[in-house]
Amino acid sequence: MSTKERILVFILASINFTNIVDFMIMLPLGPSLMRIFNVTDQEFAYVVSAYAISAFVSGFTAAFFVDNFDRKKLLVFAYSGFIIGTFACGIAPNYTLLLLARMVAGLFGGLIGAQILSILADSFPIERRGMAMGFLMAAFSVASVIGVPLSIYLASEYNWHMPFTAISALGLVILGFVIKYIPSMTGHIEKVKHKNKFDVVTRIFKDKNQVNALLFSFTLMFSHFAVISFMSPYMVKNVGFSEKELAYIYLFGGGVTIFTAPLIGKLSDRYGKYKIFSIFAVMAVIPLIVLTNLGQTSMATALIFTSCFFIISGGRIIPSQALISAVVDPQHRGSFMSVNSSIQQLATGSAAFVTGLVVYTDAQHHFHHFNYIGYGSAFLSIVCIVIGRKLTIKS
Repeated sequence: MSTKERILVFILASINFTNIVDFMIMLPLGPSLMRIFNVTDQEFAYVVSAYAISAFVSGFTAAFFVDNFDRKKLLVFAYSGFIIGTFACGIAPNYTLLLLARMVAGLFGGLIGAQILSILADSFPIERRGMAMGFLMAAFSVASVIGVPLSIYLASEYNWHMPFTAISALGLVILGFVIKYIPSMTGHIEKVKHKNKFDVVTRIFKDKNQVNALLFSFTLMFSHFAVISFMSPYMVKNVGFSEKELAYIYLFGGGVTIFTAPLIGKLSDRYGKYKIFSIFAVMAVIPLIVLTNLGQTSMATALIFTSCFFIISGGRIIPSQALISAVVDPQHRGSFMSVNSSIQQLATGSAAFVTGLVVYTDAQHHFHHFNYIGYGSAFLSIVCIVIGRKLTIKS
């Protein structure tokens, strides 16, 4: 990559980092929030789902107009709103206001992911997109190694508000780099051909290839987040972790994916996105089932399986994102990726909601039925292979 490309990917990855930490920190904070606010597993699921459902609404709505505007301006607008929403989470005094603040953060966060992927896809040809996507997805690894453990530390040493105020402060710094270094991106505008706003959605849903891509995206994200959304409460209640020790899960799991994420991206470019995705989708069955059936065990054993989950289950997402970004022509990529981003958020929110309905905590504070979620997620991982086989690459 050239210097300009590296700077672009670094800034996009930094945005992705704050967006991911903002969402991920809710997961290890789950046991603390349920204790502090005295809420049930289902009520905690509402907080997780609130962000995702709001992001679905905003992302789907954005599909009607994003391709008519400069991608940079939309990113600046969305990221500014996200910073405000995250800060609101940091000052929320109770469960109800936290729920509302998560909805606000989600409304703007739902716009960010689509713009990042559209900018990256417009900047890198399909032959090099897997590598760029790998570096972008490495933000998840950095978020796991640095962002989440640091957030857990701030929450335990001060209070649960601190991680959100820290994220919003960092976001302001990154916003300055976005304004200064990301160029205007308007080349797609003159190629937009739809005559009215509804053509955006009708064009997508009339294209079987794009519909399959959305179904593929939804199924994959549902499979992943059905497990990860309640992994922290499960590790505390059933496996024996303390709330502070949850940081080790993200530290070790994220640490190894810093190296594996770019490697998976390069393998996708070399051997084919679908082939690499299929391999990881099959391999993901093992950590999905084992992790959700763990009982009391040593920390070392638990960390081996959680790290495998991060590497393999998360590794499916890198080639899948490259595949999805290539099923549509460049002039319509922004609107499609907005719909795709909203579908992913819907999958995330639905997964957390469904898991919240299935699992329950008994009087002895033990988690039940999480293994059912693991079996279902493993099955959906295989289903994704079947759906992905139907996708046709365009650009």
